[in-house]
Amino acid sequence: MRQNPALASQAGRNKNKHTGLTITLGALTAFGPFATDMYLSSFQAIADDFQTQIAQVQLSLSTFFIGMAIGQLIYGPLIDKFGRKKPLIFGVLLFTLCSILALVAPDIHLFNGLRFFQAVGGCAGMIISRAIIKDLFDEQSAAQVLSVMMIVQSLGPILAPILGGYLFTLCGWQSIFIFMAGFGVLCLYLTQRQVPESLPPEKRVKNQTSLLKAFSTLLIQPSFIFPTLAGSFSIATMFIFISSSPFVFMKLFHVSQQWYGWLFAVNAIGMVLASQINNRLLKLYTVRTLIKYAAPIGFIAGLALFALRGTEHLVLLMIPLFICVSVVPVMGANTTAMAMESSGKQAGLASSLIGFLQFALAGGVSALVGLLHDGTTDPMCGMILAVTALCSLLTFTELSRYRRQTQAQQN
Repeated sequence: MRQNPALASQAGRNKNKHTGLTITLGALTAFGPFATDMYLSSFQAIADDFQTQIAQVQLSLSTFFIGMAIGQLIYGPLIDKFGRKKPLIFGVLLFTLCSILALVAPDIHLFNGLRFFQAVGGCAGMIISRAIIKDLFDEQSAAQVLSVMMIVQSLGPILAPILGGYLFTLCGWQSIFIFMAGFGVLCLYLTQRQVPESLPPEKRVKNQTSLLKAFSTLLIQPSFIFPTLAGSFSIATMFIFISSSPFVFMKLFHVSQQWYGWLFAVNAIGMVLASQINNRLLKLYTVRTLIKYAAPIGFIAGLALFALRGTEHLVLLMIPLFICVSVVPVMGANTTAMAMESSGKQAGLASSLIGFLQFALAGGVSALVGLLHDGTTDPMCGMILAVTALCSLLTFTELSRYRRQTQAQQN
């Protein structure tokens, strides 16, 4: 039977529209990787320019994580009350402006302060993207869109350290922040063209009299908090890797700045491949089936990484590390879809709480790795084992709870 040309044309336009939206949302969530991974190899040069210790520059990374965590809580109530698009545009503008001002900061203290507000602006894309997907798609479709977004988002960790290394070598660390500002301008243009206002005025929350009560309701809701924490501990694996890899690769294994970027990219490629596999498997299996297998794989790889922590061969360490990091987008996309589906009309608050917990845990474990620093790979390997174990435990708890609930409803 021949297809109606008009219907085929409309279907093509809808597909292209969804593709453009997905790519744009993915780009908006890449602010974090670009703002953290691009300048890692430039720490010493920044410290020299500001005539300070490298520890003060490292503080700019922790400050950024704190800004991301706090910013998540700010946007949630705003986007439920005022819609999605205007707060998103504000966030992109703030990120872009702070990227420009960081170039002319007179000292490291103002530089670190600008990094905080840069993070507050940059996190808008992360939280609002999740809310838009919740508005437009059901749980299974949302997981597929999130998985495709993860592919786009994962290009950030692949490109950022490589591009950052070459920009630094050719033009200095300031060129990295010029790139961030340009990326912000591009995302502002894409937001205007591709992102719809997905929350009409009649569906917005008019009165937010008790945000604390709303947050607490979500926190004690098992169908929300278990997948949220499972995904957060999985994502913490990636942040442990980000904060530890400069020392492990460049100091312990004597890798150059350029080669560090390529080794960092190898792990990010694993995330892209895992996201693509997850997207295909979601057409055959449920989100719960996929996390049932993904979480134990991450834990087993964490055990192997810890067992190999004293090796003198970087390749041996890279293999389980590659698997641990590759599991992150699978757990992240599927657990986020599960948590958002259970949020009901509180999509904005739920998205902000998910983001806050993710970055609070990320900042916490990154700081703990720094406190445990002993000149070896033990802190990185030990913390990755701990978070993959907690991720597996929480995943098992949620799947058991869901199975009991389903059986009770059937009876």
